[in-house]
Amino acid sequence: MTRKDFKFPRLSRRLRNAGLALAVAALVAGCGTIKGEQDKTAGWSAERLYQDARTEISAGNWKDARTRLEAIEARYPFGGYAQQALIDQAYVNWKDEEPEQALAAIDRFQQQYPNHAGTDYMLYLKGLITFTPPSASFTKFTRQDPSERDPKGLRESYESFNELIKRYPDSRYTADAKKRVTWLVSTIAENEAHVAQYYYERGAYVAAINRAQTVITDFQGVPVAEKALYIMYLSYDKLNLPQLRDDTKRVLDQNFPNSKYYTEGLNARRGSYWNPVNWF
Repeated sequence: MTRKDFKFPRLSRRLRNAGLALAVAALVAGCGTIKGEQDKTAGWSAERLYQDARTEISAGNWKDARTRLEAIEARYPFGGYAQQALIDQAYVNWKDEEPEQALAAIDRFQQQYPNHAGTDYMLYLKGLITFTPPSASFTKFTRQDPSERDPKGLRESYESFNELIKRYPDSRYTADAKKRVTWLVSTIAENEAHVAQYYYERGAYVAAINRAQTVITDFQGVPVAEKALYIMYLSYDKLNLPQLRDDTKRVLDQNFPNSKYYTEGLNARRGSYWNPVNWF
């Protein structure tokens, strides 16, 4: 066999490699064609994308609306449409029960456009997202007391609404925010009273007193203060602290004469209370 004979296998391998490269290139090109065919919005202007997004929002097609809005943010990151797209993304994600994504959109908006005219709306929406989490939509069926919810979301909602009220007193959203803040203060106070009762019933009387005092000092004027004072009265009695017990009873009697808790106990029926079912 001559030296010349060894060149054919090498040439064959080269041809095979070249053929493989051409096949891969064709496959990649084909994928690009398919992707281009699937994305019907390719080449759309920011205005067309936004108008299409608004149509999908009106129809409640949150997924398609989100796709259009994200396309605006990615393709046209500068300008008015990008700003409005970010506002609408927050709304769409909230309506689609994606609160984390909605809050992330609000955070991006606040960082990028701190002085935007729509900041009041974003604060309002941020309050709504934590005020009405997806699980709260079932409260009108279960009749669960909202004060038994995790107070973290309630407090975050309060902070957002309160910031809106302070920074934008003339905003169109402020009046509703004030109503929600009034309800939130009362509900958070009731949550503290729930915790105080929990501690009392388990013999943790000092902890019960501390949580009940929080209701009195941090949430002045709320109806559940009556229950908080009664828990303090009972706890001081259990701790054999008659002077503090009697002082607490005096305050309770002055503010809530003939308190129902003396006769009905800690599980006394509450009077009718306003539960904003339509908000959940």
